[in-house]
Amino acid sequence: MDAFELAGKAYMSRLLVGTGRYRDTQQTKDVVEASGAEIITVAIRRMDLSKKGQDSLYETLSPQVYTYLPNSAGCYTAEEAVRTLRLAREMGGWKLVKLEVIGDKESLFPDVAETIKAADTLVREGFAVMAYTNDDPVAAKKLEQIGCAAVMPLAAPIGSGLGILNPLNIRMIVEQARIPVLVDAGIGTASDACIAMELGCAGVLLNTALAEAGDPVLMAHAMKAAVIAGRQSFLAGRMEKRTRAVASSPQIALIATS
Repeated sequence: MDAFELAGKAYMSRLLVGTGRYRDTQQTKDVVEASGAEIITVAIRRMDLSKKGQDSLYETLSPQVYTYLPNSAGCYTAEEAVRTLRLAREMGGWKLVKLEVIGDKESLFPDVAETIKAADTLVREGFAVMAYTNDDPVAAKKLEQIGCAAVMPLAAPIGSGLGILNPLNIRMIVEQARIPVLVDAGIGTASDACIAMELGCAGVLLNTALAEAGDPVLMAHAMKAAVIAGRQSFLAGRMEKRTRAVASSPQIALIATS
């Protein structure tokens, strides 16, 4: 599969995976390895990245092998998100970050106004910001204009597994963007990831779809294959949709049967 560039670095895998909700660190490792992901997300507010030892994330998934993507999950204001991601830079020197500002505790939808406010501050401070937002082309364009490294529209509410509820909006975001667009939140199964890639997305980020699968490792393999298939399908270009049937066999120079 062709590489995509993010904040000046090329990645061969277009599947990004989260490191939360798994049974233990061994399962986390097995799932990440099966997915083929090169970028893994970590929630700064929920994980002690300075922890050492056999069961630490550092020891399980080496930052020498994987690109860590600290996120501001659990933050409800721009100030809180900025403070959290500044902490990530202090802890590990990370400048590539996932900005997430939640506006509602029930729906977990992003607060776009606070997200834009936080993104503006972080970009000015030299962060490469991957901004989680709703599937609004206007909001996505504003985040790009601020200077975000990528925009990450949701496919459906976080953890819902409902798939891509509004493919038209996702396509509109992709078509107008000059930065990578990665679908984040709502992916439930491999076909959802494939559709996201067929819409032209640069990648897919998911966590719950793996952690809550009956067999997380097998699902990770499926997601890896789906992202590759979807990307290849997008590059190949689908056939035209028609309102009537067209025979797949040629209708000229037929062999006479009588």
